[in-house]
Amino acid sequence: MPVNEPQQSLFEQTPGYRPLADRMRPHSFDECVGQSHLIDNDKPLRRAIEGDHLHSMVFWGPPGTGKTTLARLVANYCGAEFLNISAILSGVKEIRAAIDRAKLHRDNTGGDTVLFVDEVHRFNKSQQDAFLPFIEDGSIYFIGATTENPSFELNNALLSRLRVYVLKSINAEDIVSVLNKALIDADRGLGANALSLTSEQLNAIAVAADGDVRRALNLLEIAADLAETKDERNIIADDVLNDVIAQGPRRFDKGGDLFYEQISALHKSVRGSDPDATLYWFARMLDGGCDPLYIARRVVRMASEDIGNADPRGLQLALNAWDVYERLGSPEGELAIAQAIVYLACAPKSNAVYKAYNAATRLAAESGSLEVPMHLRNAPTKMMKQMDYGKDYDYSHDSADAFSEKQKYFPEQLGQPVLYKPVPRGLEIKIAERLAELRRRRR
Repeated sequence: MPVNEPQQSLFEQTPGYRPLADRMRPHSFDECVGQSHLIDNDKPLRRAIEGDHLHSMVFWGPPGTGKTTLARLVANYCGAEFLNISAILSGVKEIRAAIDRAKLHRDNTGGDTVLFVDEVHRFNKSQQDAFLPFIEDGSIYFIGATTENPSFELNNALLSRLRVYVLKSINAEDIVSVLNKALIDADRGLGANALSLTSEQLNAIAVAADGDVRRALNLLEIAADLAETKDERNIIADDVLNDVIAQGPRRFDKGGDLFYEQISALHKSVRGSDPDATLYWFARMLDGGCDPLYIARRVVRMASEDIGNADPRGLQLALNAWDVYERLGSPEGELAIAQAIVYLACAPKSNAVYKAYNAATRLAAESGSLEVPMHLRNAPTKMMKQMDYGKDYDYSHDSADAFSEKQKYFPEQLGQPVLYKPVPRGLEIKIAERLAELRRRRR
């Protein structure tokens, strides 16, 4: 199917200057890099669009992975008008204006309209609801773009009308291929500049872009402006390029998906007894700008949930690391946290207390307000003693081994449920042996 130049949004002004990243935007699926799981010849999105089966959808993925480009290509392949609004800058008024324009287009030409909503997760519930009737009656085909998990950020009513396509970060090799194309292309790229970059320089830009093609092209364009002519070649000095690509933290976005994905990876690496992966994810989160105190708090949770009584020293070490960071700050405090997480990763694992606590919580909720047995009640007054509070209580320290074999501690209706089941690892081996003997004697 022939592909025309993407139509300009009716809600955008064409500037005199267009950034390199915009000029190099692919004009066909075959020009795209990455997302082969969606746009290879036999993949679902490409088959649907080339088969002229236009539908409403949402593209979910990191920045610079082609969400806007794919939306434009979808509209172009299907011969639909392309309207573009941003949830950051738009409200219900802009939504209404777009819908009116789409209806006018359909009435005048019978054609379809793709309404592309960038950063759709930033719209509130009422703004998202405003699209529903117009998706239903065919006034628009809705395409949203989001960096956040749609199942959390989009209303169920809207999400149920969309097909979700997940976009992935672009690898460095593919980014280098885009950079090379931009250097050669004289019409859209920098071909007229006759720039000369080494493969090492191109790879440095690709790595600094961190999976974001737009960022890579922006870095290349900035570097091109600083090129010097040497031996009849336009080159970029290494120190100049290093200054250009010097950047802040990697993609992290506290409170977003990447934040929770990485803390989950850190926790699971500790649980999986892999100290090397544990350190890697710890370093990744610090590199992304995460507050070390947040990690320290989570490490305390890991010590209780996954190590527990298999090695109770883990909890104390986690608390100590938290305290060290609060006392010393950075960078000394991070080392204490690293020591704690490595210890926890290497320690024997037990979630027996975690499971027992959850079981006890369920039992308390399900069994209702059972009365405390009389023998377990305290009797500080004469009247309470006359009412048999504390009667027949067997004081454990009066028994051999400080253990009363006849004493029961649950409400009578519950019998003797076993909630805590130590695992055969670490200190819980000894705890299990001790409990088995006590439970045998109590029976």
